Amino acid sequence: MENIIEINHLTWQYNDTDHPALKDVSLKIQEGEFIGVCGPNEAGKTTLVSCIKGLIPHNLLGSYKGEVKLFGKDVKALSAKELAKYVGFVFADPEAQFTSMSVEEELAFGMENIGIERDEIDRKIQWAADITGLGNLLDKSPYDISGGQKQRVAIASVLAMQPKIMILDEPTSMLDPFGKDSVFNICARMKAELNMTIIMVEHTLDRLARLSDRLILVGEGKIRRFSEPKQFFEDVDELAELGLNPPSSILFLDKLKKAGLYHGEMKTTVEEVIQVAQSVCEKQRVIREARS
Repeated sequence: MENIIEINHLTWQYNDTDHPALKDVSLKIQEGEFIGVCGPNEAGKTTLVSCIKGLIPHNLLGSYKGEVKLFGKDVKALSAKELAKYVGFVFADPEAQFTSMSVEEELAFGMENIGIERDEIDRKIQWAADITGLGNLLDKSPYDISGGQKQRVAIASVLAMQPKIMILDEPTSMLDPFGKDSVFNICARMKAELNMTIIMVEHTLDRLARLSDRLILVGEGKIRRFSEPKQFFEDVDELAELGLNPPSSILFLDKLKKAGLYHGEMKTTVEEVIQVAQSVCEKQRVIREARS
């Protein structure tokens, strides 16, 4: 697959701060990947995705070194309209991006700004509303619906523009468990049905691991890990030291490994872990019978 995002030796320091938010970051992301981004607070996660979106350096002041390329083009040379076509961005607080008095108008707003024809706008509104389950809310005010519904509106308004890359910056951080499930279900459907590169910053590692093709661990402004989930969770101690909570299934396998009872690769689904546990139990049963 083609690398559509390339970051080379990127360092960024906000004005009026005494240290860089990102330090010599380099990575490549391929077309169609679902990338999970995690790390402790103030690690540089939002700064990283803001650089990919082009919010940095276009909208924020600071010292910028290195380069970020989208489809081979430096983000510093791209206009706001070009960036909007390449990258959509969903914020943690959905109300921060609302501009309209109805859900339908909210979904139309971004498309109107980039000059899409009205008939096409109507078609894309219905398409995005179907994916996000908003069909019965189009005439409602986005300010008068639940938190989970608001986040679905924010996702749909970006999705309707059909960017090649979609970034979700902690989209579940302000939601209850039902709202979180709704957002993750939408992300799972987007991954399954759309040829879109998705980057999701998230603290809920168990759900993120199941969705992601690769995971990025950001710590102190640096990329500490960037790998597939099974390799990403090989060393859970560092994750715990950073204040992250690996999935319970991963912690269980890690304990089996440390006890010398399991020597295989990490698993990221509950079903796989159950199979491992059953296999370990069966081996222990055979050993006990052989000794008796």
